[in-house]
Amino acid sequence: MQYTRLGSTGLKVSRICLGAMTYGAKAWRQWVLEEADSIPLIAKAWELGINFFDTADMYSLGVSEEILGKAIREIGIPRDRIVVASKLFNPMGPDPNQRGLSRKHLRHALEGSLRRLGMDYVDIYQIHRFDPETSVEEVMGGLNDVVQQGKALYLGASSMYAWQLAKMQFAAERAGGAKFVLMQNHYNLAYREEEREMIPYCVDQGLGIIPWSPLGRGLLTGSIKRDSKDSLRAQTDDYAVKLYSRESDFQIADRVAAVAEARGSSRATVALAWLLSKSAITAPIIGASKIKHLEDAVAALDIHLEKREIEQLEELYEPHPVLGHT
Repeated sequence: MQYTRLGSTGLKVSRICLGAMTYGAKAWRQWVLEEADSIPLIAKAWELGINFFDTADMYSLGVSEEILGKAIREIGIPRDRIVVASKLFNPMGPDPNQRGLSRKHLRHALEGSLRRLGMDYVDIYQIHRFDPETSVEEVMGGLNDVVQQGKALYLGASSMYAWQLAKMQFAAERAGGAKFVLMQNHYNLAYREEEREMIPYCVDQGLGIIPWSPLGRGLLTGSIKRDSKDSLRAQTDDYAVKLYSRESDFQIADRVAAVAEARGSSRATVALAWLLSKSAITAPIIGASKIKHLEDAVAALDIHLEKREIEQLEELYEPHPVLGHT
């Protein structure tokens, strides 16, 4: 395993982050693994050297956090050796105050996440999306409070426009409060719009970047094809259709397959190696429902793509509308 600094912080994280959306309750999503099948995968990730785990309160409506916390305790991972990140924003109930980024919801959301995780702090607390209904001053003030209270050590943000992130950072700086240290954005071979503004902004400001959907929700691994879907997640993930449905998306997936075949590697390994070849990227967030998914991800750390391979993978890209901010 390789480790790196998270942006300009002193925090060291593995170059592969394990996302815990896959672990929770099938009542939430059919493709989600229940506890008995989830804990061995979390244990294997730790065995492979992954020390960075990302979850959110909305994943299985809190069950993901419960499973991750239980796995950490059962495996016996020392708290000072693991980096745990969670997120808030999405609805956690029917009440209008059970969502968004208001001070009130932020307080209750974090208390709920810590209770489910069985922890007294999270390493990184992230906003899952930008909240247009709450002022940036209120959001950053509330987030600064949780840092001052020691309930979160660092702050992170997820998909939004670069100008929105800049506005929030400026509000925090103006108030002398804690700023975001990372961006969790939508970025992979089939969706590269983040290269226009968000990634350059993060590089300039020293933020770490931990992309979600690095494999295109199965597009780049071959689970989603032009006329069929191989995995249960691909068959039931309607959101993936909204993100990846262009012919050029499938042509890029074909290029991944060609490079993988030539190298004798898996498609997932090649797609992740491409991401890891970008100096701005800290750690892609992978989902893993099988041991092989973890092994393929870690194998990407040893792949160094040649210039001609990168050109082959990138040359078919077509501009997309902004995808993933909602």
